[in-house]
Amino acid sequence: MNTAQPDQALLFRSLHTSARPLALANAWDVASTGVIAAAGAPAIATTSAGIAWSLGCPDGEGLTADRVLELIARIVAAVDVPVTADIEGGYGRDAARVADTVTGVLEAGAVGVNIEDGTRPPADLEARLQAARGAAERAGVALFLNARTDTYLLGLGDPTTRLRDTLERARRYVDAGADGIFVPGVTDPATIKELTEAISVPVNIMAGPGAPDVAELGALGVARVSLGSGIAQTAYAAARRAARHLYDTGDYRPLADAMTFSELNGMFPDPRTR
Repeated sequence: MNTAQPDQALLFRSLHTSARPLALANAWDVASTGVIAAAGAPAIATTSAGIAWSLGCPDGEGLTADRVLELIARIVAAVDVPVTADIEGGYGRDAARVADTVTGVLEAGAVGVNIEDGTRPPADLEARLQAARGAAERAGVALFLNARTDTYLLGLGDPTTRLRDTLERARRYVDAGADGIFVPGVTDPATIKELTEAISVPVNIMAGPGAPDVAELGALGVARVSLGSGIAQTAYAAARRAARHLYDTGDYRPLADAMTFSELNGMFPDPRTR
């Protein structure tokens, strides 16, 4: 454990408040981490999709834990703010392997994780959350364990009972050790308010076009707002636009909005001076 990790864990936990929701522009490599941190981010969150794409894999646990952990360690080393890692379902076929992944995340210096249910039964995520909490307790780190339920994102179950089913999953996940509940796929203010009023821990919403802004989400009781893979998708859209201009018209107009070489290059220490 690095000496700053316990303090960063407590700081990260304290940032979850609806009075001023924790806004997370998710990063996927060291460069995106530096750009986001320089914009004033109080913490860095990773996006599993962005990481997978940058490493040539589709999202959906196609990567091994070792590859993800190596990148998390690089991201942690690049910033002074707390880091929380999206580890999908935990990069393990069972709860014991998930505990190993979480131990690796903590050794990398991060202080939070997201673990999702996806199409797994709730009992599976409960076991994974319990294993993750046990790993954190053994490491002596107050890990912020954010349990993501994909009931809305994936349209699981009966739409007429989805809210009730989501709240039941949330209750089970909190009982299993979750510190927060992440419900991506919801943008309706009335539904968001029902979620925050019924869930006993900080609620995380994924935002994007069409969603209420951060202040509005805070007024609805949301304590954490994530952009998920949105920043990575925006960056790749910019790359596609610039490439298409080059090959379709031969002009370079999209490059006018680029960060300068010195801005980007200056974010990284020269390894020869270490």
